[in-house]
Amino acid sequence: MNNIKRIGFACKYMHPDQTQKKKVLEEIQRPLNTRSTTVQWLNRQPREVAEQRLWDIMVHNVQSYMNLINYVGGLPNELRMVRLGSDVLPVYTQSDWSYFWRKPDVRKYCETNFANVGAKARELDVRLSMHPGQFTVLASDNPDIVDRSVEEFEYHTDVIRWMGYGRTFQDFKCNVHISGRQGPAGIKHAVDKRLSPEARNTITIENDENKWGLEHSLELADTCALVLDIHHHWCREGEYIQPTDDRFARVIDSWRGVRPAIHYSYSRNEALLQGFAHDSMPDFPALLEAGHKKGKLRAHSDYYPNNAVNDYALSFLPYADIMCESKCKNLASIALHKYNTEKKNELSKQNVRTQRTASPILEHIG
Repeated sequence: MNNIKRIGFACKYMHPDQTQKKKVLEEIQRPLNTRSTTVQWLNRQPREVAEQRLWDIMVHNVQSYMNLINYVGGLPNELRMVRLGSDVLPVYTQSDWSYFWRKPDVRKYCETNFANVGAKARELDVRLSMHPGQFTVLASDNPDIVDRSVEEFEYHTDVIRWMGYGRTFQDFKCNVHISGRQGPAGIKHAVDKRLSPEARNTITIENDENKWGLEHSLELADTCALVLDIHHHWCREGEYIQPTDDRFARVIDSWRGVRPAIHYSYSRNEALLQGFAHDSMPDFPALLEAGHKKGKLRAHSDYYPNNAVNDYALSFLPYADIMCESKCKNLASIALHKYNTEKKNELSKQNVRTQRTASPILEHIG
């Protein structure tokens, strides 16, 4: 992975013209997005019908990965970063259906076709990641939950391994939160004692907006790479942490020379959007004092409407790639990249004008 400064999006492709009818959009977007099913539906079907559904979903989803990577690979270099959806192989760890994914023909299909997906991502220089869901709680104080969480993380690792990643430290990012009551100590035990080598190479830990903040993540800086979520930090601490902060320096160091990634989202709360101009930084303590609920301030917006906060987030770009966690997915990341490009171009023009203005003065002095 080279040193291109990237802005990426998570999981789902959205067509640029969202004014089209829902069915039209579904037809356009379906080839790039994964499908899923439920245990309940599968259990109601004859075995052969259920297995055929799983096979069809597998074929569609692997191809959707390829289509999504081809799409991202056609974007400007600075936008070649995407988080892949976790539901690519449904019910993979569910006890009644996990046998399906161990069948030789299914295994061979996955190994062959995921390898092609990974090769395409490397050919197009697309940075990839995954994010197991909220029920992956490696630090739980319940051993059964830890067992299931390890299974879930290793499911992601199987997909990562088939794509040809997990061979070196952070050649692929698979991100989770601390979550469970055992905290950093529980994560460290899981990483050191329970996870496969490929899983240990890819796991990253993100600060959350509730119990386990950045100070807790930093306890794991020698165990795995850390992801700073600047919105979570703002919600938990009421602080706009700066890229020059010593704590962020420790986050960077945890990546051991690999370019880090951070997460960026903005509050969806309509009162917040109305109460602050798009060129000012929302004050979290003031919002709470005004009666806004923390839960609503945590929710993610569709786009990034506040350019002051955008400037703040983009100040991390010289040091880390930015994963956009917004409801409008690729449309939001493209808009943020466009804003950043236009701002840089305008600054460049201003510098040229300043130099032209200064030149006659310097000649006169000379």
